[in-house]
Amino acid sequence: MNDAEYNLDEISGLTLGYYNQRAEDFRAGTRDHDVSQNIDALLRHIVGQPPFTILDFGCGPGRDLATFARLGHRAIGLDGAECFAHMARTDAGCEVWHQGFLKLELPDSHFDGIFANASLFHIPSRELPRILRQLNATLKPGGILFSSNPHGPNVEGWNGGRYGAYHDLETWRSRLTDAGFSELEHYYRPTGLPREQQPWLAVSGGKWRDVRRSGN
Repeated sequence: MNDAEYNLDEISGLTLGYYNQRAEDFRAGTRDHDVSQNIDALLRHIVGQPPFTILDFGCGPGRDLATFARLGHRAIGLDGAECFAHMARTDAGCEVWHQGFLKLELPDSHFDGIFANASLFHIPSRELPRILRQLNATLKPGGILFSSNPHGPNVEGWNGGRYGAYHDLETWRSRLTDAGFSELEHYYRPTGLPREQQPWLAVSGGKWRDVRRSGN
């Protein structure tokens, strides 16, 4: 099969199956990754007094979820991989919602911030506008969406058993704007390296309009 022959359920199922089968290895391999720069890029843009209500979108085994909780925030995780959801509940001691990214059920105007670290790139391009609108709707007015994704020349497809969409900065900016967000900052990771050695694009966006009420 080529990419076009896969429907959305197959894309989601195969990608989640990849992570469920490798959950223990993934937890061990990412346990010590330092993403403090990303966590700060979310928290420093949230207006108001902490503690904040944070959705860790694609929380995986719960490493960052536990960090938000240790910082005193009301942290909720979300992941489509059942093994990750169980790990995150156990390791972080937080509430975790087992939901696939393409079938979200999120409360309206609930979160101060969303931390989408290495997760949104798994959403096929044709579904990304809808998902970003849903994330907009679950944020409080002025809420912040942080995302970090591997970037690329606006291509998508299968990579080692996982489906990914790889956008450049201009495309990602356009998608955020259409979904009611304004860019607050962006940077590439790891820091201090030439661009060709910085595979990750991080963007903080602020909710500046409610797309449900604007009619978009």
